[in-house]
Amino acid sequence: MRAVVQRVNKSSVKIDNKIISEIEKGLTVLLGISEDDNQSDIDYMVEKITNLRIFEDAEGKMNLSLFDIKGELLVVSQFTLYGDCKKGRRPSFVKAARPEKAEEYYDIFVKKCVQSGINTKTGIFQAEMIVNIENDGPVTIMLDSEKII
Repeated sequence: MRAVVQRVNKSSVKIDNKIISEIEKGLTVLLGISEDDNQSDIDYMVEKITNLRIFEDAEGKMNLSLFDIKGELLVVSQFTLYGDCKKGRRPSFVKAARPEKAEEYYDIFVKKCVQSGINTKTGIFQAEMIVNIENDGPVTIMLDSEKII
């Protein structure tokens, strides 16, 4: 499972020029699911993302999490995070999970974020979306559950 996590002042998802989800201060997560992912990948990513200490404390040091700032979370499915561009110029997506599995895991990920107490919003799985992100910092973190040590 891969995620691009961005600290945001605000973020939104539009479909057909209509805002369907939006958040204020918090994190926007672009989430990719691979064919090899399992429940432990979901658990790891939920715990890691919701507890990332990338918000500034009173001294300006990145020391606070979403829980500490009572921030919000916007999760957008992003299968292109598994695009492999090693050969040629056109990405291959063979490592991305099939849509049925990806949607199931995406839904479980979102449900676990909600259960953790984080106000969580989403895009719509497999929809053509415009994602507006006002990156704060900018702060962008890339996570990959395959790199768990």
